[in-house]
Amino acid sequence: MPNQTTAIKHSIALFAYLLVVWGFYRNLFEYPEQIEEMIIKPVLWLLPVFYLLNKEKLGLSSLGVTTRNLFPAIYLALILGVVFAVEGVVVNYVKYGQIDFSANVGSNLIFIALLISLSTAITEELAFRGFIFNRVWHATGREWVANFAVAVMWMLIHLPITIFRWNMGLGGIAGYLLLVGVFSVGSGFLFARTRNVTSSILLHVFWEWPIILFR
Repeated sequence: MPNQTTAIKHSIALFAYLLVVWGFYRNLFEYPEQIEEMIIKPVLWLLPVFYLLNKEKLGLSSLGVTTRNLFPAIYLALILGVVFAVEGVVVNYVKYGQIDFSANVGSNLIFIALLISLSTAITEELAFRGFIFNRVWHATGREWVANFAVAVMWMLIHLPITIFRWNMGLGGIAGYLLLVGVFSVGSGFLFARTRNVTSSILLHVFWEWPIILFR
């Protein structure tokens, strides 16, 4: 890990970049979800991550990309994933005011939704849990301080879509941000237990897939 000052500096820089660039993107552009989540987001989010890794002279292991604790990462994500799959359905209710469980069942959209959620999970968890949370935790030495700080960042990064795409009212925005904040804390908790980003990625898939599938 870099020294504490560099860790905080790089974490803030990455978050500020994502907030501004992704916020402007949400306001100015809208492409099909497959293109946004599987091409545009990985490019915009992960290029700066790899740039900062290169500056730190660190590898992917500093993002939690490792085989260490792989099996605990998998089974803990599976256990907690059931809870967050339900939360994902609740997120959809907050977004759309209803849930249509039969909308995409029996179609190839089930597989497409899984691919989209997996791509989103890998991109967002490498950036937030692997890079930002890991470094804020290293810099502060306090897991829960880092976890709640990153949860606030996570909520802010999800704010633009509620305004520019979904046109939510204040109540809907508050409810949605609370739910995504709870997810962030859960994802950070798993990452801290395993030090393996696989746990956060799997948990994110459990959370994201119902959001995409049942709308």
